[in-house]
Amino acid sequence: MNARHAGQSTARQQGAPRPAPGKLRAPQVVLALLCVMYLILFVDRVNMSTAAPLIKVDLHLTNTQLGLAFSAFAIPYAVFQLIGGWIGDKFGPRMTLSVGCAIVCVSTILTGAVGGFASLFAARLALGFGEGAALPTATRAMASWTPVEKWGFAQGITHSFARIGNAVTPPLIAAMLVVMSWRVSFVVLGVASLLWLIVWAWYFRNDPREHPSITEADLATLPAPLSRRRVVPWFKLARRILPVTIVDFCYGWTLRLFLSWIPAFFFENYHLNLQSSAMFSAGVLFAGVVGDTVGGVVSDRLLRRTGSLIVARRRVIVTGFLGALVFLIPVVLIHNLTVAAICLSLAFFFAELIVAPIWSVPMDIAPAYAGSASGMMNFGFGVAGLVSPASFGYLVDRTGSWVVPFIGSIVLLLVGAVLAARLRPDVKFEDTVTYA
Repeated sequence: MNARHAGQSTARQQGAPRPAPGKLRAPQVVLALLCVMYLILFVDRVNMSTAAPLIKVDLHLTNTQLGLAFSAFAIPYAVFQLIGGWIGDKFGPRMTLSVGCAIVCVSTILTGAVGGFASLFAARLALGFGEGAALPTATRAMASWTPVEKWGFAQGITHSFARIGNAVTPPLIAAMLVVMSWRVSFVVLGVASLLWLIVWAWYFRNDPREHPSITEADLATLPAPLSRRRVVPWFKLARRILPVTIVDFCYGWTLRLFLSWIPAFFFENYHLNLQSSAMFSAGVLFAGVVGDTVGGVVSDRLLRRTGSLIVARRRVIVTGFLGALVFLIPVVLIHNLTVAAICLSLAFFFAELIVAPIWSVPMDIAPAYAGSASGMMNFGFGVAGLVSPASFGYLVDRTGSWVVPFIGSIVLLLVGAVLAARLRPDVKFEDTVTYA
């Protein structure tokens, strides 16, 4: 018996028991845990958006300072997109996500203790460090634990839970603020994040073959694992992924606008109270839940029917960009609450069609380096998150208009559609393989 089989035998004798008939299989449980992680991370990421009006008054902040605080998250988040996937590839999703979630817990709790702009900025920086490696590392886990023909669905459903987090956060925080201060609400959310960390560290295994509940039938559907650790060809891989990175920047600009400013947009531009603005925001963000799921299902279905990654990935991405562009135009031209709510919802639905196929593209191009490749791609999203919220806040302060910043998003959506039409997910990354 070789060392791996011995380790697998030992693993099967320890840890979680085998599931009884009728219960979820191990790959399904892993996907469910990743879905919950996405939900938690995005609740912790956007909770400040709903509480922003209260935080702004309590800490005596301007819109520009508030925008900088939103952007603080994106500074380490962007950096970790370049190295976070590599960290996940090197140390494995089990340890990487456990450490990252621990940082998220602590930084969320500490946000409730901030005393001014500097400490708020620092807390958001720490949150960015905690979440930076999460999505590329989760992609690494999916690449090992999900059948290839279901990669689009896995990306779509996990990001759907992220958007559920976006959608439920405004009414959740608004309800919490009725019975507690905004400071206490951050402490409660930080403690809740700790529960996921405990379950993940106990249940997950980096190699599906070492999981005590895995079956031979499950293993037969999963991708073959790498037998040796590969050295990432950084520069060559980065050049190959760069076009996807730029497209992801164009998408990320609009997403960060929605996640950071939509509650404040309804609150200040339409003079709603906090609870009403939260409900309108939840309606807009819930459209993203549908968009994420539809994008993943449609992408995988097109792949099965046509066998073409051009059709399954590229065309869905382009459709998402163009649809979001069309429905943002009325928000700029018409000052009407109903029109804004409906059009923002439709724009967000189309924008989220992009998510599942664009996250599948790095897996399609370089499955052996799924974590590193997806991190390189999401660096574009991280840079957009760094620039977009602060730019929006600055433009609102400078012009007094809440619709002017949307024009920038319309332009970038058009650029994204044009560039996405040139992506080649069907061309595999090739390199001279070296091993550590």
